Amino acid sequence: MRIVCIADTHELHRELVVPPGDLLIHAGDISVLSKRPWMYRHFDIWLGELPHRHKIVIPGNNDYLLEDPKERKVITNAMLLVDSGVEIEGIKMWGSPVTPLYGGAFGKSRPEDRKKHWAQIPEDADVLITHGPPFAILDHGGSAERREGCPYLFEAVFQFMPRLHVFGHIHAGYGTLRTSDTVFVNASLLGDSGSLSREPIVIDLQVR
Repeated sequence: MRIVCIADTHELHRELVVPPGDLLIHAGDISVLSKRPWMYRHFDIWLGELPHRHKIVIPGNNDYLLEDPKERKVITNAMLLVDSGVEIEGIKMWGSPVTPLYGGAFGKSRPEDRKKHWAQIPEDADVLITHGPPFAILDHGGSAERREGCPYLFEAVFQFMPRLHVFGHIHAGYGTLRTSDTVFVNASLLGDSGSLSREPIVIDLQVR
């Protein structure tokens, strides 16, 4: 399965050239603080124009509108995962928008709340999609010394080791990291200039 990973498009999705693939994953931050709610409809129309057979979207810390379950129906051309999962062609996927941000959409700033939250991740998940990164994995916030990932997400991920973990949120951490068990992808596309200066990341995952 060819998986195309993107995140942090911040209303600039139509600037993207999206590679072909079987599955498109958007790992959050569709909007800019949900200040223009109509952009979600535009984003959904754009999703419907893409050729990928399957599409998964999770919200990010900017996507306040999608905190309201009634508003989530605006996304019709993708599966919207909010602490939930789906199985596609035998590959089990689970997604969550939670980050440690106080005051951000879907934020859980209390460590004990995040520890309890990440314990929900199914141990048989092949693909994990979160908005924020785990601690020390592609989470450097502008310098190698500054780490912004969640240590409790790190603990949860390394307990069951998904085959693929896709996230965004920390723009400077864009890239991939491969271990013997897991491919980590920070798919944040927004660059320092405020434009989508990075390319979508494509991963080939063997269907078992």
